[in-house]
Amino acid sequence: MTSLASTARRKPFTGWHMFGILLGGFGVVIAVNFLMAHYASSTFGGVVVENSYVASQEFNRWLDEAEAEKAMGWQVAASRREDGRLVVSLAGAPAYPAIKAVARHPLGRQPDMALTFDPRGEGGFVSREALPAGRWTLRFEVVAGAKTWRTEQDVL
Repeated sequence: MTSLASTARRKPFTGWHMFGILLGGFGVVIAVNFLMAHYASSTFGGVVVENSYVASQEFNRWLDEAEAEKAMGWQVAASRREDGRLVVSLAGAPAYPAIKAVARHPLGRQPDMALTFDPRGEGGFVSREALPAGRWTLRFEVVAGAKTWRTEQDVL
């Protein structure tokens, strides 16, 4: 004796079924790619170098300059006051250096900001401009006589 359930016919696997599987699979891959592209473009808004070929030609010179600057032994420490202005202490540099900096937002969400500093005495400097709240990367350039020294420091 056979039951009706065991004699029920299965529907055949057709091209439409395969089309649906392929469409669903590729749809998931495309959706994930668009999502990742959105995250990538929304979290990095800057350019590392304008022209990579020119940067590659200058790279060895940059390394030599960095080594010479490191040998000077100068040190800088920056902190933010409550009013947003920066307090910078410079150690190891000759007397009467000129100091300037560019503040860059790490994610490029805010434009770069040039900072100028006034001497405060005892190797200290205070910025004329207030730095907006948040995390910033400061690129310092200190000039004392014929010597130029550059460094970077993060400030929260």
